[in-house]
Amino acid sequence: MKPVEIDGSYGEGGGQILRTAVGLAAVTGRAVRVDRIRAGRPRPGLAAQHLTAVRAVAEICGGRLTGDTLASQTLLFEPQAPPAAGDYAWDVADARPGGSAGAVSLVLQAVVPALAVAREDSRLHIAGGTHMAWSPPFDYLRDVWVPMLEGIGITVAVELEAWGWFPVGQGRVAAQIGVPKAIRGLRLEERGRLLRVFGRAVAANLPAHIPQRMAARAESLLGAAQIPVQVWPERVRAACPGAGIFLTAEYEACRAGFSAIGEVGRSSEEVAEEAVSTLLAHRNCGAALDVHLADQLLPLLALADSPSSFTTERVSRHLTSNAYVVERFGLAEIVVESGTSHARVHVMPLERFPHAAASPGISSEEVPS
Repeated sequence: MKPVEIDGSYGEGGGQILRTAVGLAAVTGRAVRVDRIRAGRPRPGLAAQHLTAVRAVAEICGGRLTGDTLASQTLLFEPQAPPAAGDYAWDVADARPGGSAGAVSLVLQAVVPALAVAREDSRLHIAGGTHMAWSPPFDYLRDVWVPMLEGIGITVAVELEAWGWFPVGQGRVAAQIGVPKAIRGLRLEERGRLLRVFGRAVAANLPAHIPQRMAARAESLLGAAQIPVQVWPERVRAACPGAGIFLTAEYEACRAGFSAIGEVGRSSEEVAEEAVSTLLAHRNCGAALDVHLADQLLPLLALADSPSSFTTERVSRHLTSNAYVVERFGLAEIVVESGTSHARVHVMPLERFPHAAASPGISSEEVPS
């Protein structure tokens, strides 16, 4: 069978389209070829975190990789066996001379589809950046992503063992992925009442006033909007300095996450204001899922045993990219309806997968001895 052909420059044109492609290839047992990887980025091709993700997925299913080198813009991934549960360890720093602070969260999200159809639970240890710009921070994984996965039948537990910030990384996250009896569809168009906002303001290797000021500013702004809120200031140790604020909005039916990372020359108050402004924008739009969770759940909902329908803040390029990959694999029909205040997404799986069993793309007779 010919590989599924993916244009890596489609939509957001970044690393997510690649991670989704190899994850779904492992689940279906179909080879995939991704061309023009990250073609629109300042430094096109595979970076350390992308290499770590694709090599991790390949290890899980005994896959063959062609083109898995730094800066490569073409990758061929050929699964050779059903995804295998086990104890796995990956370090993003191993993928590049001199190390890397590539995001742990993106590696974890790349392997979840494959390990969710394995026969047994898996335990993971992943090293790299844990609280990074342009990727889900650990707090988002723990407080938003994990509870929402639980709602569709996938049990994931995560633990922060060490903090990792740009540019050094060296953070560590432990995770356990359970095998679902079935991945369930998601019906979530109404989020219900906002119950509270909680989170933490964190500074690594920096003075105590920095997290205190971030927390105070966030609580002041949200309090003025009459939102119940508690933000804990926290000082931590890490391999290099870093700072950020991580907020979770808990609604009756779901959670949404918002964060901002500190930078040199930027005040603590400005960092807090960024996170709060995105939280309030989501609250005002009326949608259930935040813009990031919508695209993160989409590939998993394509494997569900029933259709899904949810509302989200807006149609992001990450969402359209993941929809493109899902449809290239023929896994689901996806309909996106854009409204004036938010969007509605419908996911209709076209094929039912035997979860907690061998990957449907590879029969037992095809598994190498």
